[in-house]
Amino acid sequence: MALSLGIVGLPNVGKSTLFTALTRKEADAANYPFATIEPNVGLVEVPDNRLDALAEIVTPQRIMPAVVEFVDIAGLVKGASEGEGLGNQFLANIRETDAICEVVRYFSDPNVIHVEGRVNPESDIETIRTELILADLGTIERALPRLEKEAKRDKTVELKIAIAKRLAEWMDQGHRARKMEMTAEERASVHDLHLLTMKPMLYVANVDESQVAKEFEHIDGVKPIPICAKVEADLAELEPHEAAEYLADMGLAEPGLNALIREAYRLLGLQSYFTAGEMEVRAWTVPIGAKAPQAAGVIHTDFERGFIKAEVIGFADYVALGGEKGAKEGGKMRLEGKEYVVQDGDVVHFKFNV
Repeated sequence: MALSLGIVGLPNVGKSTLFTALTRKEADAANYPFATIEPNVGLVEVPDNRLDALAEIVTPQRIMPAVVEFVDIAGLVKGASEGEGLGNQFLANIRETDAICEVVRYFSDPNVIHVEGRVNPESDIETIRTELILADLGTIERALPRLEKEAKRDKTVELKIAIAKRLAEWMDQGHRARKMEMTAEERASVHDLHLLTMKPMLYVANVDESQVAKEFEHIDGVKPIPICAKVEADLAELEPHEAAEYLADMGLAEPGLNALIREAYRLLGLQSYFTAGEMEVRAWTVPIGAKAPQAAGVIHTDFERGFIKAEVIGFADYVALGGEKGAKEGGKMRLEGKEYVVQDGDVVHFKFNV
Protein backbone atom coordinates (compact mmCIF):
# COMPACT_ATOMS: atom_id res chain seq x y z
CA MET A 1 0.00 0.00 0.00
CA ALA A 2 1.50 3.30 -1.11
CA LEU A 3 0.42 6.28 0.93
CA SER A 4 -1.12 8.95 -1.31
CA LEU A 5 -1.11 12.68 -0.47
CA GLY A 6 -2.87 15.42 -2.43
CA ILE A 7 -1.09 18.79 -2.35
CA VAL A 8 -3.50 21.75 -2.27
CA GLY A 9 -3.34 25.48 -1.63
CA LEU A 10 -4.02 28.85 -3.17
CA PRO A 11 -2.14 29.74 -6.37
CA ASN A 12 1.51 30.77 -5.96
CA VAL A 13 1.99 29.36 -2.45
CA GLY A 14 4.79 27.04 -3.59
CA LYS A 15 2.91 23.79 -4.25
CA SER A 16 4.66 23.01 -7.52
CA THR A 17 8.08 24.04 -6.16
CA LEU A 18 7.51 21.69 -3.24
CA PHE A 19 6.36 18.93 -5.58
CA THR A 20 9.48 19.34 -7.72
CA ALA A 21 11.68 19.12 -4.62
CA LEU A 22 9.83 16.04 -3.38
CA THR A 23 9.89 14.08 -6.60
CA ARG A 24 12.84 15.66 -8.43
CA LYS A 25 10.34 15.85 -11.26
CA GLU A 26 9.83 19.08 -13.14
CA ALA A 27 6.43 20.58 -12.47
CA ASP A 28 5.44 23.89 -14.03
CA ALA A 29 6.25 26.35 -11.23
CA ALA A 30 5.48 29.58 -13.08
CA ASN A 31 4.75 32.84 -11.27
CA TYR A 32 1.10 33.13 -12.25
CA PRO A 33 -2.15 31.53 -11.08
CA PHE A 34 -3.13 28.12 -12.49
CA ALA A 35 0.36 27.25 -13.74
CA THR A 36 -0.61 23.68 -12.85
CA ILE A 37 -3.58 22.64 -14.99
CA GLU A 38 -3.31 18.83 -15.10
CA PRO A 39 -2.32 17.01 -11.91
CA ASN A 40 1.31 16.06 -11.54
CA VAL A 41 1.81 12.69 -9.86
CA GLY A 42 5.12 11.52 -8.45
CA LEU A 43 6.40 8.73 -6.21
CA VAL A 44 8.80 9.60 -3.39
CA GLU A 45 10.96 7.16 -1.44
CA VAL A 46 10.33 7.11 2.30
CA PRO A 47 13.63 7.91 4.04
CA ASP A 48 14.56 5.05 6.39
CA ASN A 49 18.15 4.46 7.53
CA ARG A 50 17.21 0.98 8.75
CA LEU A 51 17.21 -0.23 5.13
CA ASP A 52 20.91 0.61 4.81
CA ALA A 53 21.69 -1.24 8.04
CA LEU A 54 19.90 -4.34 6.75
CA ALA A 55 21.59 -4.07 3.35
CA GLU A 56 25.05 -4.01 4.98
CA ILE A 57 24.31 -7.42 6.46
CA VAL A 58 22.45 -9.03 3.56
CA THR A 59 24.22 -7.35 0.58
CA PRO A 60 21.12 -7.62 -1.63
CA GLN A 61 20.90 -6.99 -5.36
CA ARG A 62 18.62 -4.01 -4.68
CA ILE A 63 17.10 -1.91 -1.92
CA MET A 64 13.39 -1.08 -2.20
CA PRO A 65 12.14 1.66 0.16
CA ALA A 66 8.47 2.25 0.83
CA VAL A 67 7.02 5.01 -1.34
CA VAL A 68 4.58 7.90 -0.98
CA GLU A 69 2.55 9.16 -3.92
CA PHE A 70 2.17 12.94 -4.15
CA VAL A 71 -0.47 14.54 -6.36
CA ASP A 72 0.09 18.23 -7.17
CA ILE A 73 -3.12 19.90 -8.31
CA ALA A 74 -4.17 23.32 -9.60
CA GLY A 75 -4.44 26.18 -7.12
CA LEU A 76 -7.78 26.95 -5.51
CA VAL A 77 -9.24 30.42 -5.28
CA LYS A 78 -12.20 31.84 -3.40
CA GLY A 79 -15.35 30.75 -5.23
CA ALA A 80 -13.79 27.59 -6.69
CA SER A 81 -16.80 25.54 -5.61
CA GLU A 82 -18.94 27.82 -7.80
CA GLY A 83 -16.63 27.63 -10.80
CA GLU A 84 -14.11 30.42 -10.12
CA GLY A 85 -10.56 29.78 -11.36
CA LEU A 86 -10.45 26.16 -12.43
CA GLY A 87 -13.58 25.43 -10.39
CA ASN A 88 -14.10 21.86 -9.34
CA GLN A 89 -11.77 20.46 -12.00
CA PHE A 90 -9.19 19.60 -9.33
CA LEU A 91 -11.48 17.69 -6.99
CA ALA A 92 -11.50 14.29 -8.67
CA ASN A 93 -7.70 14.27 -8.54
CA ILE A 94 -7.59 14.14 -4.75
CA ARG A 95 -10.79 12.28 -3.85
CA GLU A 96 -8.89 8.98 -3.88
CA THR A 97 -5.88 10.20 -1.87
CA ASP A 98 -5.37 9.10 1.74
CA ALA A 99 -4.76 12.60 3.09
CA ILE A 100 -4.52 16.21 2.00
CA CYS A 101 -1.38 18.29 2.42
CA GLU A 102 -2.17 22.01 2.36
CA VAL A 103 0.71 24.33 1.54
CA VAL A 104 0.27 27.71 3.23
CA ARG A 105 2.29 30.75 2.26
CA TYR A 106 4.28 32.29 5.10
CA PHE A 107 7.19 33.55 2.97
CA SER A 108 7.42 37.17 1.86
CA ASP A 109 8.66 37.69 -1.69
CA PRO A 110 7.48 40.77 -3.60
CA ASN A 111 8.46 39.05 -6.85
CA VAL A 112 5.92 36.26 -6.33
CA ILE A 113 2.39 37.60 -6.52
CA HIS A 114 -0.26 36.55 -3.99
CA VAL A 115 -3.58 35.82 -5.62
CA GLU A 116 -5.35 38.13 -3.14
CA GLY A 117 -2.59 40.71 -2.93
CA ARG A 118 -1.35 40.03 0.61
CA VAL A 119 0.30 37.30 2.71
CA ASN A 120 -2.20 36.21 5.38
CA PRO A 121 -1.92 32.53 6.38
CA GLU A 122 -5.06 32.51 8.55
CA SER A 123 -7.20 33.92 5.75
CA ASP A 124 -5.71 31.51 3.19
CA ILE A 125 -6.42 28.51 5.43
CA GLU A 126 -10.02 29.67 5.90
CA THR A 127 -10.46 30.10 2.13
CA ILE A 128 -9.31 26.54 1.42
CA ARG A 129 -11.38 25.10 4.27
CA THR A 130 -14.50 26.89 3.00
CA GLU A 131 -14.02 25.72 -0.57
CA LEU A 132 -13.48 22.10 0.49
CA ILE A 133 -16.57 22.21 2.72
CA LEU A 134 -18.68 23.73 -0.07
CA ALA A 135 -17.45 21.05 -2.47
CA ASP A 136 -18.45 18.34 0.04
CA LEU A 137 -21.87 19.90 0.56
CA GLY A 138 -22.33 19.75 -3.21
CA THR A 139 -21.32 16.07 -3.20
CA ILE A 140 -23.92 15.25 -0.54
CA GLU A 141 -26.62 17.31 -2.26
CA ARG A 142 -26.06 15.37 -5.50
CA ALA A 143 -25.87 12.00 -3.73
CA LEU A 144 -29.04 12.22 -1.61
CA PRO A 145 -31.64 11.76 -4.42
CA ARG A 146 -29.78 8.65 -5.62
CA LEU A 147 -29.48 7.26 -2.10
CA GLU A 148 -33.17 7.83 -1.37
CA LYS A 149 -34.06 5.80 -4.46
CA GLU A 150 -31.71 3.01 -3.36
CA ALA A 151 -33.25 3.01 0.14
CA LYS A 152 -36.61 1.90 -1.31
CA ARG A 153 -34.93 -1.38 -2.33
CA ASP A 154 -32.25 -1.63 0.38
CA LYS A 155 -33.07 -0.52 3.94
CA THR A 156 -29.37 -0.58 4.93
CA VAL A 157 -28.91 2.59 2.88
CA GLU A 158 -31.01 4.49 5.42
CA LEU A 159 -28.00 4.76 7.78
CA LYS A 160 -25.93 6.37 5.01
CA ILE A 161 -28.73 8.86 4.30
CA ALA A 162 -29.06 9.78 8.00
CA ILE A 163 -25.30 10.33 8.39
CA ALA A 164 -25.09 12.28 5.12
CA LYS A 165 -27.85 14.63 6.32
CA ARG A 166 -26.15 15.06 9.71
CA LEU A 167 -22.87 15.82 7.94
CA ALA A 168 -24.56 18.40 5.72
CA GLU A 169 -25.93 20.23 8.78
CA TRP A 170 -22.54 20.01 10.50
CA MET A 171 -20.56 21.31 7.51
CA ASP A 172 -23.13 24.03 6.89
CA GLN A 173 -21.88 25.48 10.18
CA GLY A 174 -18.34 25.66 8.79
CA HIS A 175 -16.93 22.44 10.28
CA ARG A 176 -14.89 19.81 8.45
CA ALA A 177 -16.62 16.43 8.17
CA ARG A 178 -13.77 14.67 10.00
CA LYS A 179 -14.49 16.69 13.15
CA MET A 180 -18.05 15.34 13.55
CA GLU A 181 -18.48 12.59 16.15
CA MET A 182 -19.34 9.28 14.47
CA THR A 183 -19.10 5.62 15.28
CA ALA A 184 -16.83 3.45 13.15
CA GLU A 185 -19.94 2.02 11.44
CA GLU A 186 -21.32 5.48 10.69
CA ARG A 187 -17.99 6.65 9.29
CA ALA A 188 -17.72 3.53 7.12
CA SER A 189 -21.24 4.05 5.78
CA VAL A 190 -20.28 7.31 4.03
CA HIS A 191 -16.75 6.29 3.02
CA ASP A 192 -17.66 5.90 -0.64
CA LEU A 193 -18.79 9.53 -0.83
CA HIS A 194 -15.05 10.37 -0.67
CA LEU A 195 -15.64 13.63 1.18
CA LEU A 196 -12.59 15.86 1.02
CA THR A 197 -12.97 17.23 4.54
CA MET A 198 -13.20 13.68 5.92
CA LYS A 199 -9.54 13.17 5.02
CA PRO A 200 -6.73 13.85 7.51
CA MET A 201 -5.04 17.20 6.88
CA LEU A 202 -1.34 18.03 7.00
CA TYR A 203 -0.21 21.64 6.86
CA VAL A 204 3.08 22.80 5.37
CA ALA A 205 4.16 26.33 6.28
CA ASN A 206 6.16 27.46 3.25
CA VAL A 207 8.55 29.84 4.99
CA ASP A 208 11.49 32.12 4.28
CA GLU A 209 14.96 30.60 4.79
CA SER A 210 15.26 32.44 8.11
CA GLN A 211 12.11 30.74 9.49
CA VAL A 212 12.88 27.04 8.89
CA ALA A 213 13.61 26.35 12.57
CA LYS A 214 10.68 28.41 13.87
CA GLU A 215 7.74 26.93 15.78
CA PHE A 216 4.31 27.91 14.42
CA GLU A 217 0.90 27.89 16.07
CA HIS A 218 -1.28 24.84 15.49
CA ILE A 219 -3.72 24.92 12.58
CA ASP A 220 -7.02 23.12 13.23
CA GLY A 221 -5.29 21.14 15.99
CA VAL A 222 -2.36 20.12 13.76
CA LYS A 223 1.19 21.43 14.09
CA PRO A 224 2.30 22.86 10.72
CA ILE A 225 5.59 21.63 9.30
CA PRO A 226 7.88 24.54 8.42
CA ILE A 227 9.50 23.95 5.03
CA CYS A 228 11.27 26.39 2.75
CA ALA A 229 10.28 25.01 -0.67
CA LYS A 230 13.11 26.95 -2.30
CA VAL A 231 15.70 25.34 0.05
CA GLU A 232 14.22 21.90 -0.57
CA ALA A 233 14.34 22.46 -4.34
CA ASP A 234 18.01 23.48 -4.05
CA LEU A 235 18.77 20.38 -1.94
CA ALA A 236 17.18 18.14 -4.56
CA GLU A 237 19.76 19.34 -7.08
CA LEU A 238 22.79 18.57 -4.88
CA GLU A 239 24.86 15.44 -4.43
CA PRO A 240 24.40 13.78 -0.99
CA HIS A 241 27.63 15.15 0.52
CA GLU A 242 26.85 18.65 -0.80
CA ALA A 243 23.32 18.45 0.57
CA ALA A 244 24.66 17.45 4.00
CA GLU A 245 26.95 20.50 4.04
CA TYR A 246 24.11 22.78 2.93
CA LEU A 247 21.85 21.44 5.72
CA ALA A 248 24.61 21.95 8.28
CA ASP A 249 25.07 25.54 7.12
CA MET A 250 21.31 26.07 7.56
CA GLY A 251 21.41 24.54 11.05
CA LEU A 252 19.14 21.67 10.00
CA ALA A 253 19.53 17.97 10.83
CA GLU A 254 17.61 16.75 7.78
CA PRO A 255 15.49 18.01 4.88
CA GLY A 256 12.05 19.27 5.84
CA LEU A 257 10.56 16.78 3.40
CA ASN A 258 11.67 13.90 5.67
CA ALA A 259 9.65 15.44 8.50
CA LEU A 260 6.66 15.82 6.17
CA ILE A 261 6.68 12.12 5.23
CA ARG A 262 7.19 11.01 8.84
CA GLU A 263 4.30 13.19 9.99
CA ALA A 264 2.08 11.78 7.23
CA TYR A 265 2.83 8.24 8.48
CA ARG A 266 2.09 9.27 12.07
CA LEU A 267 -1.15 11.04 11.16
CA LEU A 268 -2.43 8.05 9.20
CA GLY A 269 -1.24 5.45 11.72
CA LEU A 270 1.19 3.70 9.40
CA GLN A 271 4.47 1.85 9.99
CA SER A 272 7.01 -0.21 8.05
CA TYR A 273 8.16 -3.80 8.33
CA PHE A 274 10.97 -5.36 6.27
CA THR A 275 11.79 -8.38 4.18
CA ALA A 276 15.48 -9.14 3.69
CA GLY A 277 17.11 -11.57 1.29
CA GLU A 278 19.82 -11.85 -1.36
CA MET A 279 17.48 -10.52 -4.07
CA GLU A 280 16.27 -7.45 -2.17
CA VAL A 281 15.86 -5.66 1.12
CA ARG A 282 12.45 -4.03 1.10
CA ALA A 283 10.21 -1.88 3.30
CA TRP A 284 6.46 -2.54 3.32
CA THR A 285 3.84 -0.13 4.64
CA VAL A 286 1.06 -1.41 6.93
CA PRO A 287 -1.35 0.17 9.41
CA ILE A 288 -0.25 0.14 13.04
CA GLY A 289 -2.07 -2.80 14.60
CA ALA A 290 -2.04 -4.93 11.43
CA LYS A 291 -1.92 -8.65 12.11
CA ALA A 292 0.50 -10.97 10.32
CA PRO A 293 -1.89 -12.18 7.56
CA GLN A 294 -2.87 -8.58 6.70
CA ALA A 295 0.81 -7.60 6.52
CA ALA A 296 1.49 -10.61 4.30
CA GLY A 297 -1.32 -9.51 1.99
CA VAL A 298 0.52 -6.28 1.25
CA ILE A 299 3.13 -8.37 -0.57
CA HIS A 300 0.57 -10.52 -2.40
CA THR A 301 -3.06 -11.47 -1.76
CA ASP A 302 -2.05 -15.17 -1.97
CA PHE A 303 0.23 -14.64 1.05
CA GLU A 304 -2.75 -13.53 3.12
CA ARG A 305 -5.15 -16.14 1.75
CA GLY A 306 -2.77 -19.04 2.36
CA PHE A 307 -1.03 -17.69 5.46
CA ILE A 308 0.49 -20.40 7.68
CA LYS A 309 2.96 -18.59 9.94
CA ALA A 310 5.52 -15.80 10.05
CA GLU A 311 9.18 -16.00 11.02
CA VAL A 312 9.82 -12.72 12.84
CA ILE A 313 13.02 -11.02 14.04
CA GLY A 314 13.00 -7.59 15.66
CA PHE A 315 15.09 -5.04 13.76
CA ALA A 316 17.48 -4.39 16.68
CA ASP A 317 18.09 -8.13 17.16
CA TYR A 318 18.59 -8.69 13.43
CA VAL A 319 21.31 -6.02 13.29
CA ALA A 320 22.96 -6.85 16.62
CA LEU A 321 23.22 -10.56 15.78
CA GLY A 322 24.38 -10.10 12.20
CA GLY A 323 21.29 -11.26 10.35
CA GLU A 324 18.90 -14.20 10.19
CA LYS A 325 21.42 -16.95 11.01
CA GLY A 326 22.76 -15.17 14.11
CA ALA A 327 19.25 -14.26 15.29
CA LYS A 328 18.10 -17.84 14.90
CA GLU A 329 21.11 -19.19 16.80
CA GLY A 330 20.61 -16.55 19.49
CA GLY A 331 16.98 -17.54 19.98
CA LYS A 332 15.65 -14.25 18.65
CA MET A 333 13.68 -15.61 15.69
CA ARG A 334 10.05 -16.22 16.63
CA LEU A 335 7.33 -18.21 14.88
CA GLU A 336 4.13 -16.19 14.97
CA GLY A 337 0.58 -17.08 13.94
CA LYS A 338 -2.49 -15.31 12.61
CA GLU A 339 -3.07 -13.21 15.73
CA TYR A 340 0.43 -11.70 15.84
CA VAL A 341 0.39 -7.88 15.62
CA VAL A 342 3.27 -6.75 13.41
CA GLN A 343 5.63 -4.23 15.03
CA ASP A 344 7.43 -1.34 13.36
CA GLY A 345 10.80 -2.57 12.07
CA ASP A 346 10.05 -6.29 12.23
CA VAL A 347 12.04 -8.36 9.72
CA VAL A 348 9.57 -10.99 8.52
CA HIS A 349 9.55 -14.09 6.34
CA PHE A 350 6.06 -15.46 5.61
CA LYS A 351 5.15 -19.11 5.15
CA PHE A 352 2.02 -19.70 3.09
CA ASN A 353 0.25 -22.33 1.05
CA VAL A 354 -2.38 -21.69 -1.64
